[in-house]
Amino acid sequence: MTAVPDNAEAKKARLVAVQLDEGSISRSTPDIEHERAVAIYDLIEDNEFEPIGDTSGPYQLHLSLVEKRLVFSVSGEAGERVVTHILSLTPLRKVVKDYFLICESYFEAIKTATPSQIEAIDMGRRGVHNEGSRILMERLEGKIRVDMQTARRLFTLVCALHWKG
Repeated sequence: MTAVPDNAEAKKARLVAVQLDEGSISRSTPDIEHERAVAIYDLIEDNEFEPIGDTSGPYQLHLSLVEKRLVFSVSGEAGERVVTHILSLTPLRKVVKDYFLICESYFEAIKTATPSQIEAIDMGRRGVHNEGSRILMERLEGKIRVDMQTARRLFTLVCALHWKG
């Protein structure tokens, strides 16, 4: 039986700041910049995040891409280094590519497609997003504990790192 964390523990097992590495992303349109900001805001507002073996949270996260690897640099609230995990992007590469393709189709469909066609594409987009989130959770297993909603928001940010405009 898994113990349910008390309120004090739950408040510590979370992110209070998230930063995307400026060197890993390119500046984009105001709409894309806004989407990134909203994704970070949503993630900070509601998340479950705790490096395995560390209960000193809350945490700050710096996400970057270094030599085609995803880097999770985790610090404490005051900035003290907690842990850095470097993950291969290979397991995520196809789903990120698929996600971008379906998003492109979705944005094109909004211009001319019927509501039912748009809804069908959006359902597919959500399915691919969920798949990417599950893969990310698997990659973080044994390293960082996250719930599915947090994994979904993190996957959005991983995609933001890949977006080159």
